[in-house]
Amino acid sequence: MNLRIVPFLFLMIMACKSPDTSSPINKSLSVTPKPLITNTKQGYFELTKETVFICNDSSSKVVANFFIEKIKTVTDLSFSISIDTTAKNSIKLTKEGTSNFGDEEYHLSIEEQGIQIKAKTDKGLFYGLQTFLQLLPLYENDKMVLPIKIQAVEINDKPRFVWRGMHLDVSRHFFSIDFIKKQLDILALFKINKFHWHLTDDQGWRIEIKKYPKLTEIGSKRKNNDGSYHEGFYTQEEVKEVVQYAKERFIDVVPEFDTPGHAIAILAAYPELSCHKDSYEVRNLWGVESSILCAGKEETYSFIEDVIKELSALFPYEYYHMGGDEVPKDQWKDSPLCQDLKKRKGLKDENELQSYFMSRVEKILSKYQKKMIGWDEILEGGITPTTNIMSWQGEEGGIKAANKGHDVIMTPAKFCYFNFYQGDFKVEPLAFGGYIPLEKVYTYDPIPKEIEEDKKKHILGAQGNVWTEYTYKDETIEYLLYPRIIALAETTWTQKENKKYDDFLNRLHEAYNILDYNNIEYHIPLPEGPTSNKIAFIDSVNVSFTTTHPVKMVYTTDGTNPDANSKVYADTLNFTKNTDLRIISILKNGKMSAIRNISVVKEKPLAPVTLSKESKGLLMKEVKGYFTNVTEIKDTAKIRTSAITKIKDANTTYHWGHEVNKDNFRAVFLDGYIDIPEDGVYYFASAQDQVWIAGQLVLNYNTPLKKHPIESSIALQKGKHKLKIVYLNNIAKGWATDWNTVELKYRKASEEDYREVDENMIFH
Repeated sequence: MNLRIVPFLFLMIMACKSPDTSSPINKSLSVTPKPLITNTKQGYFELTKETVFICNDSSSKVVANFFIEKIKTVTDLSFSISIDTTAKNSIKLTKEGTSNFGDEEYHLSIEEQGIQIKAKTDKGLFYGLQTFLQLLPLYENDKMVLPIKIQAVEINDKPRFVWRGMHLDVSRHFFSIDFIKKQLDILALFKINKFHWHLTDDQGWRIEIKKYPKLTEIGSKRKNNDGSYHEGFYTQEEVKEVVQYAKERFIDVVPEFDTPGHAIAILAAYPELSCHKDSYEVRNLWGVESSILCAGKEETYSFIEDVIKELSALFPYEYYHMGGDEVPKDQWKDSPLCQDLKKRKGLKDENELQSYFMSRVEKILSKYQKKMIGWDEILEGGITPTTNIMSWQGEEGGIKAANKGHDVIMTPAKFCYFNFYQGDFKVEPLAFGGYIPLEKVYTYDPIPKEIEEDKKKHILGAQGNVWTEYTYKDETIEYLLYPRIIALAETTWTQKENKKYDDFLNRLHEAYNILDYNNIEYHIPLPEGPTSNKIAFIDSVNVSFTTTHPVKMVYTTDGTNPDANSKVYADTLNFTKNTDLRIISILKNGKMSAIRNISVVKEKPLAPVTLSKESKGLLMKEVKGYFTNVTEIKDTAKIRTSAITKIKDANTTYHWGHEVNKDNFRAVFLDGYIDIPEDGVYYFASAQDQVWIAGQLVLNYNTPLKKHPIESSIALQKGKHKLKIVYLNNIAKGWATDWNTVELKYRKASEEDYREVDENMIFH
């Protein structure tokens, strides 16, 4: 038994000293995920130094010791395991192999005479014990002081789904085993039972394979644009350590070894596995890579089997994820070997060739008693009867697979991708994209109505995924993961009819205390409403705020930072003078969100200029070179000057997933005038580096990655005003979106929707 200190257990046993000689009493029955049946009873069980554990076999003693050792480490209180089944003050763990309990089902009874947890398996006992831990009174800063009275209660509980998962991509950015263990501790507490470890991708190979040392010598290192390297991998001993750590918490570890696409980190180390005679580098762009493993070479399948053979000694769980997603097949179309294979096997297209590839991978897995999971793209060319699907592009793939009798794990991006924003992207820290607030996760039903009644059993459960293109810090992962993974834990554990979102939010406050004690950097809804950090007005302006779910907001208007004693936001604020507005969200436990600092500025509309001669469009000047910010542009010698009629004509040469021609890197200056239709306050939005209007720097996007537009406001009179746009065309622009071209949008303060600054509004 691993006796490491497990932080989440520490919190469970914390209780503050009673102000008198009476015992502290726990009156809260807050448990997350919500149990199936909870019945409060009269009386209390008193936890004392004399309390003992009683177990009926050796393996349940291991479960008991998991709890006992943590109490001893934190409090110096040492509970013992007794063989006296008649002991009065006891916590009895009873494993009933002949019962009709499910594998994860348990019965917890707390009475004055003692506590009893019954289950069919050790896993059931473990989950019963986790529920008991949440019933203990939880306070900060003090250690448990006995005796403690615990409300009598009877709980019968079992999960709705057998697959309650969390996925972490460590290829795009590498994370330490200590960080992973920290997450496993929290996941186990909330009854998450699968950890999907995404170990390989185009941006890095992260696991030691002894037969292929170059996978880590070369494939684990990614050269960044500035010449630095992002690198890291797990030794096989470290992997064993994590797998064992997870096992002790009844979490199964599912490795992912991506094939045949997302494989350029493999090809960088072993280019002979490609269809082409090329040299490769580990990809430092996100997106889809066109270079893939060659389906027509037997060496490819030998390589895959060699890797699986080593993985099988590290990952005992029966399921292995073998990728199969986002596979461009141009190289296969151009490969004589692949085309010959396709002809010999009677395959009609490259989709069927991928199905052939994946079926061979599945046969390799079966030699090592493993079952294959693939992303839903592998359905395109047909799959074997025993293939399992992870449905990510939506629910459609999962519906199709389940109705054909395949087991499915639901993880549709629009509900389960936790690298997506959980609040307004204009106020939240940078994330991948999309929008998945907490309520959307909680209300998701993994069984779509299109699933036939007798096929619903094939929906094993659901999983929350975290991809790490834009998350390279531990705290960023946690901010994106919590509390949404707790919502998914309840969605997958608690029976559908027992779930109520408002009730979950009430219980979430207890979960926040657990996260705080474990130094988890979780998300607190930010005050939303104004999407700009500057609000210009002429006479007066109203400012309103909301949050993604109900949280108290407090604010100041005197330039000081708000705290728990600041004025509570209750309704729309009105301003008639310059104000430094600062507002935060604050939880019941006193934890505060980041501060939103908004300058509310009274302005006199700026007067237009008069042009003696004008032409439609803007003047464009280009300066060649790679620039990460505007201040790096020293030589402003004119490389090329031309007139453009549309702002979009100064287009980018970089697009998500495409190769980059560095010869096209440049700085673009657009100069001219913008015609404002009427007096008023105008908001402008752009993802360009700088936008100057009427000689004022309205938008200054001074971060290297410009994935989304920023916005700000200015008061202008009707007429023409000087306009200047600075755009750095380089790889740091991010992924292709509507904002990835040179673009400027505007709206009046009274309007909600932005319009494009079109060719009728720009002059030079």
